[in-house]
Amino acid sequence: MYVRFPLSLRNVEDLLHERGIDVSHETIRFWWNRFGPLFASEIRKRRVYQMRSHSNWRWHLDEVFVKINGEQHYLWRAVDHEGEVLESYVTKRRDRAAAYKFLRKAMKRYGHPEVVVTDKLRSYGAAMKVIGNASRQETGRWKNNRAENSHLPFRRRERAMHRFRRMRSLQKFVSIHASVFNHFNQERSLSKRDHFKLNRAAALAEWRILCAT
Repeated sequence: MYVRFPLSLRNVEDLLHERGIDVSHETIRFWWNRFGPLFASEIRKRRVYQMRSHSNWRWHLDEVFVKINGEQHYLWRAVDHEGEVLESYVTKRRDRAAAYKFLRKAMKRYGHPEVVVTDKLRSYGAAMKVIGNASRQETGRWKNNRAENSHLPFRRRERAMHRFRRMRSLQKFVSIHASVFNHFNQERSLSKRDHFKLNRAAALAEWRILCAT
């Protein structure tokens, strides 16, 4: 529940108490730190090969501002044309070196995209020149809406958690949150209700098997 929904640790504590499970929010924090990376790793193993076959057509890249102990950091995110979160990466700067590390990390896992849609931040173009695919970059006022909209689930989580205290904690959380979001992301507005219900039931059944193991 803590990973799937925009809940605080104390919210989950109260929900479990209603179900007869008496645990502290610190116990839930321990469970999250212990099992969250395992769940995310299993999800990525099952999805990464499927995503490589179609996610390298068009990528949407964008960065958001994140405050850590009052200091501004940058969360770089890459999503494909279907809204699947491919990669998340936290840096202190948003220069060419940071953009290059982010792109190399994403390409190492998912391959080279046919088209890369970005905003007008010059760091993207400079990094893509080093990589050698600057000709595949596209920019435009409305072209990157897919990436802009993909930030909303993270922003809801950020508010529920009252922001973050360390870069390491932020990097860990966004990696796990992205994997779980991909698993349950059904694009309900683009499919019929019956089809959406079948996909949602299948995702929930797979999630329960994953948590049981």
